[in-house]
Amino acid sequence: MAQVTIEVNGRPYNVGCEDGQEAHLRELARMFDTQVRQVSKDLGQLGDTRLFLLGALLMADELFELRGRLGALQGEVARLQNDLARTEKKTVAALEAAAQRIEKLAQG
Repeated sequence: MAQVTIEVNGRPYNVGCEDGQEAHLRELARMFDTQVRQVSKDLGQLGDTRLFLLGALLMADELFELRGRLGALQGEVARLQNDLARTEKKTVAALEAAAQRIEKLAQG
């Protein structure tokens, strides 16, 4: 297990993570630090616990909204895939009908 020192609101914290996940953990900490610093800027120094709680709630709210948008987009993708499948079936049927007419004209 790797040990990483991250910084949140100007303070260092030692955190363990799986080997190879250090860069990912640093990026997550950077994102969290940004939220905490924004809360601190907006509301002033409230103490680390309260700042961390509010920062985590903001990130959770953002995650909630993104999950909702993802669900809506997945629904839209499914609808478009169904539309595409119907269009492909209609196109195949039209091409087959045209081919049959051409064959009849060629024979007649």
